Amino acid sequence: MNFTTFNSFKNKDFQLFFSGQFISLLGTWMQKTAVSWLVYSITQSKFMLGVSVFATLFPTALFSLYGGIVADRYDRYKILVLTQIVSLFQAVLMTLAVIFFKENIVWWIISLSALLGIINGFDVPARQSLMRELIVDKEDLPNALALNSSMVNLSKLIGPAIAGFVLERFGDAICFGSNAVSFIAVLTSLFLMRLPKQEIKPKADKNLKKEFAEAFSFIKRTPTISSAIIFTGLMGLFVLPYSTLTPVFAKDIFKGSASTLGVVDGVIGLGAFVGAIFLASLKQGTNLTQVLAKNTFLFGIGLLLFSQTNNYPLALVFLILGSFGMMSVRTITNTIVQVNVHNDFRGRVISIYLMVLTSTVPIGSLLVGSVSHYIGVQTTVLIQALFAMIISVLYIIYLRKKE
Repeated sequence: MNFTTFNSFKNKDFQLFFSGQFISLLGTWMQKTAVSWLVYSITQSKFMLGVSVFATLFPTALFSLYGGIVADRYDRYKILVLTQIVSLFQAVLMTLAVIFFKENIVWWIISLSALLGIINGFDVPARQSLMRELIVDKEDLPNALALNSSMVNLSKLIGPAIAGFVLERFGDAICFGSNAVSFIAVLTSLFLMRLPKQEIKPKADKNLKKEFAEAFSFIKRTPTISSAIIFTGLMGLFVLPYSTLTPVFAKDIFKGSASTLGVVDGVIGLGAFVGAIFLASLKQGTNLTQVLAKNTFLFGIGLLLFSQTNNYPLALVFLILGSFGMMSVRTITNTIVQVNVHNDFRGRVISIYLMVLTSTVPIGSLLVGSVSHYIGVQTTVLIQALFAMIISVLYIIYLRKKE
């Protein structure tokens, strides 16, 4: 680690964004852990685990394209404030459903998860597009994105661990309620920001089809962005959905409880957090595409070793190794897109990137849940590990040809 690792914290607005999002994400990961455990405990179905992931992510994929246009047409800061308020409302509804509608709770969870997915379709393009406005020196943008990823994964390390403890001691309603309360922090941080007024260019003469034709044309003539998006899609479809099966590993392979799932998901967060700090520490000018290819291969190795051991402590070590490499898939591809996109196209291009990620992961989750029913979770994750290594090798070959 070098002294530039935390460069972005010299920006006050980024500090506020980072702290507010961190507290909110703790609640988010507590809720996600509770959802996975609740759904699998009630249904005992790997397929329904996939459905619960699909319900959140696929609506995001459908609405993110329009969310990208909204982010380019209107004030991104105001959009983010609005989506966080609506997300708070959704979290309150989820908490009330868990308390008062226990008999049909799985379908309440799936329905409200779909609502959250729709909200995220507008929230994420606006939030990702806003990142550039939080940084005064644009050279620090890759560092800010890596630190933002470290915050996401630190919350993923702590949130599930807290959720596992709370689920066993106090019940699932506290996990869902904690998520609702956590939105107060992110809204407070947003209200304290003093961002420059966003310049909005009038686009009344353009229709949706033309605006997206422009964005797709920009991506097509920018191979660095298009290759990163294709890479993300392949990983999202075949490899990243392995996390859908963590409740099965916790309950059936390691013979554990809700706290075991919290530890497993927390360990994934630990490896990813270390990976994000590593990325934040890279010097300016580092070839990110080479780092992406190498770390993805490492991801595959860690996943392969994890899938083939029944020894719980050893499996956690392999999972840390794999999730360290996994961090690059989301962070570096996002950075490549953000650094190379023109600001006029930022919301739309990010929404296309987001659409690819949030459509392939839920489809992959359904696929993984179905396949694992027939060949078992360990064999399924082994195949996913091999896919990760194959994709990384193909990407290296592509990069060498490009040179």
